[in-house]
Amino acid sequence: MAKEDGIGVDGSIGDLGEFGLISAMADRMTPGPGTIVGIGDDAAVLAAPDGRVVATTDFLLEGRHFRRDWADPGDIGHRAAVRSLADIAAMGAVPTALLVAFAAPPDLPSAWALGVAEGVAAEAARAGASVAGGDVAQFGSVLLAVTGLGDLGGRDPVRRSAARPGDVVAVAGPLGRSAAGLALLESGAAEPAGLIASHMRPSPPYDAGPAAAALGATAMIDVSDGLLADLGHIADASGVLIDVRSAALETGPLEAAAAMARRGGHDGAPADAGTADAAAGVALRWALTGGEDHSLVAAFPPGLGLPAPWAPIGQVHEGHGVVVDGRPYRGAAGWDHFRPGPAD
Repeated sequence: MAKEDGIGVDGSIGDLGEFGLISAMADRMTPGPGTIVGIGDDAAVLAAPDGRVVATTDFLLEGRHFRRDWADPGDIGHRAAVRSLADIAAMGAVPTALLVAFAAPPDLPSAWALGVAEGVAAEAARAGASVAGGDVAQFGSVLLAVTGLGDLGGRDPVRRSAARPGDVVAVAGPLGRSAAGLALLESGAAEPAGLIASHMRPSPPYDAGPAAAALGATAMIDVSDGLLADLGHIADASGVLIDVRSAALETGPLEAAAAMARRGGHDGAPADAGTADAAAGVALRWALTGGEDHSLVAAFPPGLGLPAPWAPIGQVHEGHGVVVDGRPYRGAAGWDHFRPGPAD
């Protein structure tokens, strides 16, 4: 049996046992500079220089958020980390630490489980954070629950509730690429422009969150459920109307994917998606409602010169809700776990 630091990593996680698995995972998770007490005690102790801690949590569930026959373990660990790290950045905070609960069947290969741990640790490191602790348990399928922690660095948190009429709405990061990648996977079509990779490993610009706070962003959220759905949360909390300009959305790379997905038999593309107009319509729908890119969208006071990667896509007005080019959007605005929509 292969050994690493005296621990067998061939075979199953049942062979490793609970504490062997924890030890093997901990070997892949280097403590960050803010970790005073890390993995190995009853709880972690972390420095909180700001005196406030930003906290969030999210699930990644096998069969709902990923399939093991599509995604490698590093992809799954990466996506589990992204979901919480992007939420921290969307508050205008710097991610500092993750707490990870992992459950799986006992016959799951040890190497697969440790690949997940490596993916979580690598994405945390990309955000400037580390894994400070967690738990493992036996379950019938793979489940990850990730708690993210962050530091505001003396800034006020950027909430959803302070967007005002006249504000500019801007996005940092791509829209619709994850939805396009999922459609290609479901259809078995070839991959153009790295879209499947965008679904497997979204790469939010985490540093754009604190930068937006420093610029004076009035509201911010990450695009996890769909641009329109997530802007709807800002519109509801702020009591405003948000108008998205479809021409400002980059959909070119998505149009070829729409045609390919239809040819591959993906039900989410209409029967005539092979035509240019129909493919453009599918691409726009993915950009507006696809979700899981975890890009950041924010409202800014008018007149600011927004630096890259922020790109204006709309404006805030008096009223209530979200419209596209001045008109209500027909169809589901995004994903709702209890009301399956376009991401299902």
